[in-house]
Amino acid sequence: MSPQEEIIALTAELNRHNYNYYMLDAPVISDYEFDQLLRKLQDLEVQYPQFVQPDSPTLRVGGTVTKKFESVAHRYPMLSLGNTYSEEELLEFDNRIKSIVNQDIEYACELKYDGLAISIWYENGLMTRAVTRGDGTKGDDVTANVRTIKSVPLRLQGSGYPDFFEVRGEILMTFARFEALNKEREDIGEPPFANPRNAASGTLKLQESAEVARRGLDFRLYYVMGENLADTTHYDSIRRLKDWGFRVPDVLEKVSGISQVIDFMHKWDVERKQLDFPIDGIVIKVNRFDLQQQLGMTAKNPRWAIAYKFKAEKMSTPLLSIDYQVGRTGIVTPVANLQPVPLAGTIVKRATLHNADVMAALDIREGDSLFVEKGGEIIPKIVGVDLDKRLPDAHPVAFVTHCPECGAELRRNEDEAGIFCPNEMHCPPQIKGKLEHFIGRKAMNLDSLGEGKVEILYDCGLVKNIADFYDLTFNQLLGIEKRFPAEDGKPERVVSFREKTVENILAGIAQSKQVPFERVLFAIGIRYVGETTAKKLARFFKNIDALSAATREELMEVNDVGDRVADSIISYFNNPENLEIVIRLRKAGLQFEIAEDEGVVSSDELQGKSVVVSGVFTISRDDIKKMIEQHGGKNVSSISKNTDFVLAGEKMGPEKRKKAEALGVPIISEEEFYKMIGAI
Repeated sequence: MSPQEEIIALTAELNRHNYNYYMLDAPVISDYEFDQLLRKLQDLEVQYPQFVQPDSPTLRVGGTVTKKFESVAHRYPMLSLGNTYSEEELLEFDNRIKSIVNQDIEYACELKYDGLAISIWYENGLMTRAVTRGDGTKGDDVTANVRTIKSVPLRLQGSGYPDFFEVRGEILMTFARFEALNKEREDIGEPPFANPRNAASGTLKLQESAEVARRGLDFRLYYVMGENLADTTHYDSIRRLKDWGFRVPDVLEKVSGISQVIDFMHKWDVERKQLDFPIDGIVIKVNRFDLQQQLGMTAKNPRWAIAYKFKAEKMSTPLLSIDYQVGRTGIVTPVANLQPVPLAGTIVKRATLHNADVMAALDIREGDSLFVEKGGEIIPKIVGVDLDKRLPDAHPVAFVTHCPECGAELRRNEDEAGIFCPNEMHCPPQIKGKLEHFIGRKAMNLDSLGEGKVEILYDCGLVKNIADFYDLTFNQLLGIEKRFPAEDGKPERVVSFREKTVENILAGIAQSKQVPFERVLFAIGIRYVGETTAKKLARFFKNIDALSAATREELMEVNDVGDRVADSIISYFNNPENLEIVIRLRKAGLQFEIAEDEGVVSSDELQGKSVVVSGVFTISRDDIKKMIEQHGGKNVSSISKNTDFVLAGEKMGPEKRKKAEALGVPIISEEEFYKMIGAI
């Protein structure tokens, strides 16, 4: 089989497995087997980029960097829906419809997803473009980012689809992904997103598609548009999309008359609490397309559809006290302890106040009652103060000035929302947080140390920093036991370090010495260095020595590393205690450099040549740089008289172009580069 045939076959096979997993929820191979096939395809595509298929599953991983989103005109206006919050207005909507068409109406009822509206174009069976709503006439081209969303088909299945049509829907984030993302952000000192909608919207506008892919957005469709659609109703047109490889809505009902619409609305006002994704209402559409055409549009809204928006459930409850919790990076988060109140099916007793700025904006005072809301969100949110219940002469609640755990004076950096404890090496919750972060699945993956065992080791004085894990012995661990009291409805539990438990812990610690450098770098817990940034730093500097010796300017050569991240890295390596921990980890055998097989040379075509990469390419810049190294070249960050050539993609930096031309350094295109290394 030729490389081209193998790439085509692997692409088709992986897309079939993606469909089974994401559309049918019926995988037929393991995640490991899928990853092995994907890695094989990625390697082939790096060697033979001219054969990459437009529906390649590697596009789901991202890699494109978009400096500016192009404005694109919608083929059909992308109007918003009129909203209502009352049954009376639903009845008025129904009466207006019947007065125009003079007949009973069949409606299609569906959920109103709380995300970002998107129009996705398909031409000759391939996904070609994705455009945000924008002003309804023009939107932003976010195709590279939408390609990473696994519930968006890149190539259609079956037959009978028009040469061109649009599928419209919402880009959203599930509650589970939202909570995980906010935890990651708080871990590195970033402010959390207010709700899943904001998280989805912010993610879709990121300039780097690899980060979009990592965050795990979802797509839920709600409409199809085109000139030659086979069906005559909205309901049937949506159902037909399933034959073409789309995941169609689970909730879509045909109903006769407005009374059944109201029944649907009442049902989902209750059942929405069981969903794993955010909705804020229901949408009612006239089902027949010919009646939709007859009813037409206003300047802003279609006359044949309306959205009924659920009222957010909100309760007033007394503020009992405020706890100040210290996280892994020292950020102090205020948490309101509330008089328990039933809200959206659960009893709410606590809700975060996020930071000092939020507390000040709410103007919380001693003895206040606070309004708590859940609405379509899963996490309780303080939305205001019940001023009717405010006590006369109530004093404002002041944010604490010293760490509630270690007593250190708190600090706040300019342009940052978070107030933090600077005593990172000796503040107990920061130490515990660093230990728990280190053993995490995306870090060292020491799952045998879960279930409170880290806390026990810390309380026993056996582990005070991450390097101490590698000094643990069998005799130290055997027989340790701790009893955790019952709380929040959970029964009492006892954690014991028996022989098998200890063996598993020590085996896991030994195995972690094989974890690659990029994950070790993430695991050591440098403030603001998340999983993605750690990967970029590891691939750029190759080893811990080069990274620790890097200047601020050198650090900022790495994509997405700005002033704050660079200063944090320098501060970390300037701390003698951190350096001592790194030395101990190194002596223990952890990986502090890129593995040799990541730098395997495929040829010597670029042997001894220094190359500067600038611009946007058909594949990721990381893959371009990897190819340069595989063919003997060296990636350098700045142009000098010693630079052999500049590899220029689209939107090459004008200053770099000017400097290259002034120094007489050759500038070659991506295609010329592939010819140079024999890829085409």
